[in-house]
Amino acid sequence: MGGANLITALAVGGMMSAGAVSSLGGDWPQFLGPQRDGSTTNSVTVPWPSDGPVRRWKLSVGSGFSGPVVRDGKVILFDRRDDQERVQALDLRNGKVLWEHRAPTAYVDSFGFDNGPRGTPATTPERVVTFGAEGRLTCLRLADGAREWVVETGRELGGDKGFFGPACSPLIVSNRIFLNLGNRDGGGIAAFSLDTGRLLWKRTDHEAGYASPVVGICTLASGLSSPLALFFTREGFVGATYDGDVRFKHPWRSRQHASVNAASPLVVSNEVFLTASYDTGATLLRLGDRGVKVIWSSDEALSAHYATPVVRQGFLYGFHGRQEQGPEFRCVEWATGKVRWKQENLGAGTVALAGDRLVLLLESGELQIAEANPQAFRPLGRAQVLGRDTRAPFALAEGALVARDPRQLICVEVGKPTL
Repeated sequence: MGGANLITALAVGGMMSAGAVSSLGGDWPQFLGPQRDGSTTNSVTVPWPSDGPVRRWKLSVGSGFSGPVVRDGKVILFDRRDDQERVQALDLRNGKVLWEHRAPTAYVDSFGFDNGPRGTPATTPERVVTFGAEGRLTCLRLADGAREWVVETGRELGGDKGFFGPACSPLIVSNRIFLNLGNRDGGGIAAFSLDTGRLLWKRTDHEAGYASPVVGICTLASGLSSPLALFFTREGFVGATYDGDVRFKHPWRSRQHASVNAASPLVVSNEVFLTASYDTGATLLRLGDRGVKVIWSSDEALSAHYATPVVRQGFLYGFHGRQEQGPEFRCVEWATGKVRWKQENLGAGTVALAGDRLVLLLESGELQIAEANPQAFRPLGRAQVLGRDTRAPFALAEGALVARDPRQLICVEVGKPTL
């Protein structure tokens, strides 16, 4: 398989975090939103004016596929300008730059594709954590951007560059930062102290792939529940306690070498959904005392290239198929893997769930709103809001959609603000 085809799959790879969940329903404080599952209770409203949703502001951006996040009225953007990785805090109301932090980078993409960061920042009420294209893990103060600490994981821990460099979106939970690190010498997954950056533990020799960790629950025979950090590495599914006790390893990956697992796991109760492209497919797993039980596995249900699907009331909604081959948008039954409907001719994109509505941002730069309806794909509104090659994940916060393409970051009104 050619490098160019592989690039389109991995470069935007998702990363996850389940910690740092905001107490404010209007925030989008990390990759995949408040609960790290692509959903929000915020509503979106349609129809829009004839020329599309009202734009609050826009500004030019540097390279990278890191998505914006929003906390406490601040938009956090992580990109690259010239030879520096840059973190900016912007006012959600008007786009004004509140602070900026820069650090040098010499990362060069092996395929000549994009030299910017892929990982989306994670935030807490006091901090911003980023993971750059050379493996630089950085903690900044949310209030003013002052650096608290930095760990060069690539240099200090021997992290593997992989196909497109480190791309994990950090997960913050229980004062720990979890990373799909990808060091094949005992550091495939790792946890760091949020306060100091100190390495707390590392496990496995798995390469990273381009999925980000999430939080899950294992139901024990006693009836109690045990929280876990869940990782989808290049080799498969790994579940570990916050203290680094590996509870599960379930091999599940493409049969092709030039491939990755890029979409993050989705968790409902003690069940976990995994999906990947490259002739891999999807599987639903149940976690328990005795390990991982496969509920179903299918090459034909939902093979996500890079965008993590969403789930509502027992149904999955997501993009199926390779980005360069014209994927379908599908609805699939969670419990069985049965395909309920297919929608063609949208192309690739990313998806979020706002209440009972799907928010699709396509690679063409078109925004679509549709019903999260297992009976059929029912669009409610569409507008051109960005340009071509729109692949970074977006944020929904305080009545606004904040999103980027390779050239600009925009903020448009899609609901009622709560600011």
